[in-house]
Amino acid sequence: MPAPTKLRDLIKQIRACKTAADERDLVTKECASIRTLFRDEDNDFRCRNVAKVLYIHMLGYPAHFGQLECMKLIASSKFTDKRIGYLGAMMLLDERQDVHLLITNCLKNDLNHESVYVVGLALCTLGSICSHEMCRDLVFEVEKLLKTGNAYIKKKAALCATRMINKVPELIDSFVPVTRQLLTEKNHGVVLSGVVLITEMCRTSPDTVPHFKKQVGNLVKILKTLSMSGYSPDHDVSGVSDPFLQVKVLRLLRVLGHGDNETSDAMNDILAQVATNTETSKNVGNSILYEVVLTIMDINSESGLRVLAVNILGRFLLNTDKNIRYVALNTLLKTAHADHTAVQRHRSTVVDCLKDPDISIRRRAIELCFALINENNVKSLCKEILAFLADADTEFKGYIASNVILAAEKHAPDQKWHVDTVLEVLSMAGSHVQDELVPGLIQLFAGMTDLHVYIVQKLYHALNDDISPQPLVQVGVWCIGEYGDLLVSGRVEGEELPEVSESDALNVLQAILGSPHSSPVTLNYVVTSVMKLSTRFSQTLDRIQSLISQYGQSLEVELQQRSVEYSQLFNAFSHMRSGLLERMPLPEVKAAAGVVGPTEAAAVPVAEGGDALVSAPAPVPVQAPPQEASLLDLLGDTPVPAAPVASTQGGNELLDILGGLSVSGPGPVQSAQPVAPASGSGLMDLLAPAPVGGGIPSMTVFNKNGLAIEFAFAKVANNPNNIVDISMTARNSQPSPMTDFLFQVAVPKAFQLNIQSPSGNVIPPSNSGNVTQVIQVANPQRVNAHSHLKFPLINVTFHLSSMVLIS
Repeated sequence: MPAPTKLRDLIKQIRACKTAADERDLVTKECASIRTLFRDEDNDFRCRNVAKVLYIHMLGYPAHFGQLECMKLIASSKFTDKRIGYLGAMMLLDERQDVHLLITNCLKNDLNHESVYVVGLALCTLGSICSHEMCRDLVFEVEKLLKTGNAYIKKKAALCATRMINKVPELIDSFVPVTRQLLTEKNHGVVLSGVVLITEMCRTSPDTVPHFKKQVGNLVKILKTLSMSGYSPDHDVSGVSDPFLQVKVLRLLRVLGHGDNETSDAMNDILAQVATNTETSKNVGNSILYEVVLTIMDINSESGLRVLAVNILGRFLLNTDKNIRYVALNTLLKTAHADHTAVQRHRSTVVDCLKDPDISIRRRAIELCFALINENNVKSLCKEILAFLADADTEFKGYIASNVILAAEKHAPDQKWHVDTVLEVLSMAGSHVQDELVPGLIQLFAGMTDLHVYIVQKLYHALNDDISPQPLVQVGVWCIGEYGDLLVSGRVEGEELPEVSESDALNVLQAILGSPHSSPVTLNYVVTSVMKLSTRFSQTLDRIQSLISQYGQSLEVELQQRSVEYSQLFNAFSHMRSGLLERMPLPEVKAAAGVVGPTEAAAVPVAEGGDALVSAPAPVPVQAPPQEASLLDLLGDTPVPAAPVASTQGGNELLDILGGLSVSGPGPVQSAQPVAPASGSGLMDLLAPAPVGGGIPSMTVFNKNGLAIEFAFAKVANNPNNIVDISMTARNSQPSPMTDFLFQVAVPKAFQLNIQSPSGNVIPPSNSGNVTQVIQVANPQRVNAHSHLKFPLINVTFHLSSMVLIS
């Protein structure tokens, strides 16, 4: 039989194929020829045929028929056959193959072979394809090889042990005693393998870290020797002695020194020495400095050492290599919280990175700029960021706009600068501003009572220049409708702004109504704003009525409904128009609370007789706890004790804001029924005929895994139906918005419920905004809550996206 084709000839033939079909035909014929030779038990050319099978496997063609032939080569006594056989085993076998079980015995024999090269082949193969069973069967052979005097075998055994520990962590105890001697070897390969093995042990089992902390002295000695040694031809890389070993040692020191002051102190000096002596002109030196920086920041290092690490990153920012600049920005962003002052020194260099042509560097630079903003530099940094926003890529504008608005809200030195910055963002970012920010900005401007004239005039002139950015238009239109009288009559000190007439204001709104850029939501804003102006303007009522009525036949259902209903306020209900369109009350700003995941049920029952947010036994007649404790009860569901007791100051805070009685201070109050709370009875008492003490504080009634819901209570004064206003505020601290939010409430038949429209159905992420809704509960029959209610007063249902959360 003629000799089979050589591997090099097969490669040439495959490369000469002009089409994929030609290549497939050639591979198919060659595979058929190889199978024939395998069946004929051709031992002379088995090694050559297996090599060709491996090449065909690398090209992506099936090569499973060569698995058993690899086993035959491994069992051969020739080193050349074993080499190809083990290579084939590493490429063709894995834990899912049954043939994988047959190789264990061959590996055990070769691990005890007299030739170090055969032992090396077996260790490489074991580290590559080891299974759980194989690791347990061969762990003692590997442990024995770690104790040999041959450096070649010892380093391969250490790397194989690393792989086995990664696969079966329970085997760590078998290798811990023999790792100590690896760090004292003179061969750098053995030391490097030992450091890798110890690092993997510490990562897999933190319980071993205290044991290896005793080796910090040896590691410091190794690092000092490498740092101070002269030229060594065997280990020199671009003028640096064995940078691979230095990097691995620094990573191990980072693991051992984390959270340990004593261990960190032992390595402070060597870290400073490496940081100052390492050559920075070559990339090899920069890699070591980068690891030094990470180690310094991760251990309990001295403050001076941290400043040195930040300064190294600052030098990286001046490097011409884009990769080094990117790494520096990324690391500074992670370490800004640890040493904010040191990072601030490189603020100007970070700002210069905003002009870098590489988009990845610009992205990291803008993120770092936002992390560096504080009360002292907010003006200068926001100015630089806004200059970048003017020419920024489209994908940056939404992110920059949201974060500038948040930074201005958090660090603004004064309200006027805050207003100017927000308006500049709205003008420059255009429609890239997130829609979820609009309600928050409206609430922000509404709360600045001293600047209403300035705000409405600035917004009017901004709309006069450009009516295409929808977020700017919506905020501006709302302010013009709400403060239109201030627009035409107010004056701002120190500002030379042209006078605005009623017709001028309506001209802008009419232009928005006719603009092709205006969305349906914006049109609804404008129609409502024009309607509000009917009570703020006196000379243009006919024009206002005409503008509203022209949308009575609009194809947009909501716009048509608004138009028809507003038109009725000019006709049959004209006497109600001024009262309905009064200026909005100042919004109550509440602190952001925790959050709730959209998959968890939200229960907000306000039950009788409870006095804690957590379930508690029935209260006993003792002195009332402080205000915090009296608020805890609103989610309790415990029975009320059947003994009349005196109410104290803590209880009066939560007494009946739906009842008609009030007193000026604390005092004994006897219930008409033989039940009474010991220290405030939650919202149940708000419905009972009892005295009213001080105001009711707001409370977080739901706070879990993503969503926080807060209730604020206010009693409507001088009303016969005993109405209580409950203001609901929902906030989202997750990084992504919660959509399709729907808040529903139910009360018993004895009470009346009025739910007003929410401010939106999307809760912005990261507490950047909220959704608000007002719920009015009336008790016209003065029902005694304790004697009539045996179930929660308020039941709530949430809808988030496609999931329903029911209390």
